[in-house]
Amino acid sequence: MKHLQGILRGNQRQALWIHGLLALAILELTGCVVGPKYHTPAAPAPPAYKEVGDWKPAQPNDQNLGGSWWTVFQDPQLDALEQQINVGNQNLRAAEAQFRQARAALRYNRADYYPTATVGASATRQRTSSRRPPATSTFDGITYNDFVTPFSVSYQVDVWGRIRKNVESYREQAQASAADLATVNLSMHADLAIDYFQARSLDAQEQLLNSTVTEYEQALELNENRFQGGIASEVEVEQAKTQLQTTRAAAIDVGVLRAQYEHAVAILIGKPPAEFGLPPLPLTAPPPHVPISVPSELLERRPDIAAAERRVASANAQIGVAKSAYYPTISLGASGGFESSAITTLLNGPSGLWSLGLSAVGTVFDGGRRRALNDEARAAYDFQVATYRESVLSGFQQVEDNLAAVRILENEAKVQDEAVVAAQKSLDLSVTRYKGGVTSYLEVITAQSAALADEVTAVNILGRRMANTVLLIQALGGGWDRSSLPDRPECCGKLANNNGN
Repeated sequence: MKHLQGILRGNQRQALWIHGLLALAILELTGCVVGPKYHTPAAPAPPAYKEVGDWKPAQPNDQNLGGSWWTVFQDPQLDALEQQINVGNQNLRAAEAQFRQARAALRYNRADYYPTATVGASATRQRTSSRRPPATSTFDGITYNDFVTPFSVSYQVDVWGRIRKNVESYREQAQASAADLATVNLSMHADLAIDYFQARSLDAQEQLLNSTVTEYEQALELNENRFQGGIASEVEVEQAKTQLQTTRAAAIDVGVLRAQYEHAVAILIGKPPAEFGLPPLPLTAPPPHVPISVPSELLERRPDIAAAERRVASANAQIGVAKSAYYPTISLGASGGFESSAITTLLNGPSGLWSLGLSAVGTVFDGGRRRALNDEARAAYDFQVATYRESVLSGFQQVEDNLAAVRILENEAKVQDEAVVAAQKSLDLSVTRYKGGVTSYLEVITAQSAALADEVTAVNILGRRMANTVLLIQALGGGWDRSSLPDRPECCGKLANNNGN
């Protein structure tokens, strides 16, 4: 009878534990997730760009750029260099490592969803003093062995959503890091294109100066012949020589900046400047037309704006984490194992031991620490919201700046081309007048200087147009799209470092 009562009491205790565990499971599944629900902060987006002028909008949008946006310039040499960015650029590798670091931090915090289990083993031999109190102790003067193989399981029940909010925050941080990687990738490709076109612009300038040197050599020879024939004075010979040497010096000076741009390209593709050479290729073709989308789409195209928005979402989740500190922490713990004085009986049934427990711990007084933690989280959220809106405004400014530059420089190039034609005609007339003895060589020198200055200006304008076109593409996001962000970066998110490739 007593044995039956013991069995019934054991069954009752077992039923109570089962009911308690079921109640905890239901509480966790239906528990209240504290903290505000996230909504993307409102940001000002004008209906159209101010500086677009009569620029025809893209049809349907700027997705036409694609991930490899530099191919719109139709320059095989540039394409080959751009492909090396993803392989050798060290800034890109650093950003990729930061993304992997963010993914690892997310996986680390995501482990809180699961219980923690530990197992161990210990073996000790111990002798107890025969004179320790109390004097009648059973173990006095006894030497014995103690073999233990314990294990334990602990689990924090996510009743209030603290773990879920924390994981959500780290997931959004990882997505922000992926967008940072895309931002660095876009920046490195744009920097290379700008340096490349600047080098080609200098190649065109050097070609122009060298061809002008050839013309000035012929002019000097003409003046020397006229001087020997008694037609011209020695002053005119020296004037022609001065003009020639000054232009030669200018042609040589172009090499300083040209070398610097070549070295910059080498570093961007991950090579020492000593191991890289950029063959001269004078810039001649105008920049391509860049399709422009409506301003509201910029929020989905710019990786830096996407990164700022993801950090707002992360900060919002941290408010929930801070608020969960007001609620008790509920934990479930279990331990067990085997213990025996002889290793031969360690794994026998009578050597088994176990315990199962449930705890709930809440803070009664902390001197305002939780309130301060909540205030800090809300301030951090407000900071990220302001940063996001500033990123949006800066994005619009960059697009407007480069739209204005591309449009105005295009008009300036047309006017400058007319100035080059007029200067060349003036030079031809001055040379004819000089050969006919109507005017002095000073008039020819003046016309030569004006013509050369106008041609150099035209070359520089073309270089600026190419650079601003690259900057405009960068300001528009370079063909990147928000869909490139990994939904679950902790397990299967792709690296977003190819601008949509």
